[in-house]
Amino acid sequence: MDRRRSPLAAALAATLGLAVLGAGAVTAQDASSAPAPVPLRVGLGYIPSVQFAAFYLADAAGYYRDAGLDVTFENKIDPELITLIGQGAVDIGMGDGTSVIPARSQGIPVRYAATIYADFPSVVFAKASSGIASPADLAGRSLGIPGKFGTSWVMLQALLGSAGLTPDDLEIVLYPDFGQGAAVGADAVDAATGFANNEPVRLALTGEEVTVLRVDDIVPLPGPGLVVGDATLAAKGDALRAFVAATTRAMAEIAEDPQRGIDAAFARIPELAAEPEAQRAVLEATIAGWSNAYTEANGYGAIDPAAWGATIDFLSGLPESPVAGPVSVEDVITQDLLTVEE
Repeated sequence: MDRRRSPLAAALAATLGLAVLGAGAVTAQDASSAPAPVPLRVGLGYIPSVQFAAFYLADAAGYYRDAGLDVTFENKIDPELITLIGQGAVDIGMGDGTSVIPARSQGIPVRYAATIYADFPSVVFAKASSGIASPADLAGRSLGIPGKFGTSWVMLQALLGSAGLTPDDLEIVLYPDFGQGAAVGADAVDAATGFANNEPVRLALTGEEVTVLRVDDIVPLPGPGLVVGDATLAAKGDALRAFVAATTRAMAEIAEDPQRGIDAAFARIPELAAEPEAQRAVLEATIAGWSNAYTEANGYGAIDPAAWGATIDFLSGLPESPVAGPVSVEDVITQDLLTVEE
């Protein structure tokens, strides 16, 4: 995969750089006249991780600060975070595309504003020795999952549906503590849901041959990205745009030099340094998930409206659809934070 900075990321970085130079000139002239930083509460995933290295690098390298932002990170599970973003209690955060659509249909005023994972990362994985090589092989087997909600649940239904199966054809075992990966390793379940850049990567590092089942060929579900609330978008649009620019800049730099991401993550979460091989493997898999053909052509952060339209149709057609009412692509995404202001 081409690791060069994408056109959009480069343009955003250039714009950010000009803003920084301008801010520096004002500060040199009269420090007291510099505007106060704009506070942003940023929601990341449930557990601090090397997967968030782009955010850690943008913070440590001063990209957020230089853009006039005062960023505070918070770690929340996806359902909680989507609600907080809609309420304005969190300004912007990582959320699942498949969570934004149902939320919007239920009147929660959130929109997807920038793609982080261009490839849908939620997968089903198993030891190759289990004999599970396709969705059809899941029939009658046990499968671990955090809960019957969110992206992993949607992905599982899509995979099973492609083989004419439903969740009732499996033994579903719940792991609300997200311990399903360890359960596969210990043979407590035959398979589990997880993220392509995490649980199956760690299992493979134990020397186990791993089978990964992906939903991409069935329906192009959008991966996790940055989600904002309508009111926050209206009130803090310029600050949010600068935040996206700084983050995509860091993504491009880490893609060119993964060690920068490792260093930023270890500085932020020192205990990660205890397993450097695993952390590097997870980060490299994460970097791979940031790009697909669409973002290679349009830049980091770019949103593919056609994929979103297909996802809305798919979710709306599920037997127990999480979509409460009609929604359009325009209802659930915004391109405003990816534009470069003249």
